[in-house]
Amino acid sequence: MPEHFVIELSVYLVTGAFVGIAAGLLGIGGGLIIVPVLVTALTYFIDSSQTVHIAIATSLATIFITSLSSAYAHHKHGAVRWNLFRMLAFGVLAGAFIGGWLSQYFASGTLSKIFGILELLIALNMLLALKPNPSRELPGFVGNTAAGTVIGNLSSMVGIGGGTLTTPYLVWNNVSMHQAIATSAAVSLPVALAGTIGYILAGLQATDLPDYTTGYIYWPAFFGIIMASIFTAPVGAKLVHKLPVKLLKRAFGVFLILLAAKMLFFTN
Repeated sequence: MPEHFVIELSVYLVTGAFVGIAAGLLGIGGGLIIVPVLVTALTYFIDSSQTVHIAIATSLATIFITSLSSAYAHHKHGAVRWNLFRMLAFGVLAGAFIGGWLSQYFASGTLSKIFGILELLIALNMLLALKPNPSRELPGFVGNTAAGTVIGNLSSMVGIGGGTLTTPYLVWNNVSMHQAIATSAAVSLPVALAGTIGYILAGLQATDLPDYTTGYIYWPAFFGIIMASIFTAPVGAKLVHKLPVKLLKRAFGVFLILLAAKMLFFTN
């Protein structure tokens, strides 16, 4: 086995282990970590000018597997609000597919900047921990479909999974933090599935892609990440019921600011 392949696989395994815990613990879907790490790693491991597209598409594909494990673990704790999932599902599916398919019309640098800005906003939300109006409630079907479409579209376009945006949306509408995190893990499933299909279709005609890709999905990174994350996601889901999640979110917010800076200023 070539030494460079061992090093490459090791990077994906370590990333997957960390992402799995973060996804289960914080309900973020993992893409906030996967995309910046893959953009950096792929620069060294493959010869392509489309590393951002590849990183985002591969991130979405891994999130689908990670979210299956995480959502099931949360479901066993009875924390998933499936009624809320159904209210968001249609909009999320439509928005996620459109976001993935539209990616072919964006330059890598543009996607990188969109990702960085969104990650920075998410980090600020974690750090500020703004309190919602106690009388605010979730809107009806039309409002949730619109919200789901926006969540799905943005999440898919930058490969972060639906949980990253769904959690603050639900908390802002006075859903408890634990239920919001658990439900967001479930919402990440349709986001990742529809977004992955969109990215596959968008990348079928793309040039300058490395071997072992389908559309924009790079399979060595996909398998390396899920081999670790599928085992660590349930660990994170269990820890969420035992650890001070609010404090962890603030610490993680600082980490996300660093990753956002990398995508905004150090990615072409």
